[in-house]
Amino acid sequence: MPDRKTLFELFRFYQAALVNTAFGYGLYALLLWLGLGRYPAQAVAHVSGTIFNYATYSRHVFRGQSGSPWRFVAVYAANYGVNLALLALLSLWVRSPYAAGLLATLAASLINYAALKLLVFGRAAQPA
Repeated sequence: MPDRKTLFELFRFYQAALVNTAFGYGLYALLLWLGLGRYPAQAVAHVSGTIFNYATYSRHVFRGQSGSPWRFVAVYAANYGVNLALLALLSLWVRSPYAAGLLATLAASLINYAALKLLVFGRAAQPA
């Protein structure tokens, strides 16, 4: 069973994830509505979301833990690849680009907490 600190951190992660997902998906949906294609819209939303997410995760979730912005960007670059692959895969079965984008975002976010915790803000991410 995780300790109390980890449970509160997970709670804060999911709080921030809701805000971050709303921001990223909201921007994606807005760009689609403005006429941008699904892949350019996803790229713009992901890059903008990365900047927004670093602020929320470093200040709200992993407060008191120094995190590397460069590792954060590297994790998000990898996460972008996962998200893009999921979007392409889901688009084979899900007709709506809105639904495909939402499902891809939700699935990719599950991987994100572990990567951020281990590679960006966790003890393993800190220099020896």
